[in-house]
Amino acid sequence: MAHQVFAFEPPERFVAGTVGPPGERTFYLQARGGGRLISVVLEKVQVSLLAEKLEELLAEAHQRFALELPAPSADPPDNEPLESPVDEEFRVGTLGLAFDVEDNSVIIEAIATDDTAEFDTETDDGAELGEDEAPTISDDLDRLRVRLTPAGVRDFIDRARRVIAAGRPPCPLCGQPLDSSGHLCPRHNGYHRR
Repeated sequence: MAHQVFAFEPPERFVAGTVGPPGERTFYLQARGGGRLISVVLEKVQVSLLAEKLEELLAEAHQRFALELPAPSADPPDNEPLESPVDEEFRVGTLGLAFDVEDNSVIIEAIATDDTAEFDTETDDGAELGEDEAPTISDDLDRLRVRLTPAGVRDFIDRARRVIAAGRPPCPLCGQPLDSSGHLCPRHNGYHRR
């Protein structure tokens, strides 16, 4: 089966967002452009890591290629909800980042999870695979590819951090999310913490 590449170079809008109440939220990346709207599902930790790694990528591009880092936007932040319909195109398994030196842009690629792949490091005869024979991500997976300016990356990072922070507050002792009724904190040996 042929895979699909949903390319937005650049998108009209590219955001992280959620559907559902805190504690039951589903996280999405959503790209709009050229009359298309694509939404892909990912985990909260993936959104957090994506924002962190994009920050690091901008800093490295500044250091290595003298990239002019974007100033904070004078425009009001994008706090609008995800656009409807929010139809899951695929679930993200892998995220990739690249910096294009030629046009000073950042490429973000969200690759579908491959539930059918078995990453077996042994060959049929029981021998271990060599380093250059290691399993790789299949090229037959759907992917969302977005090209952003450094200012677009900064806006994405800022919104992603706001989306993550809008969830349940963390327990000050163990860091796990607190429900309105509290939780069983492992740092309190299982006693209920409010």
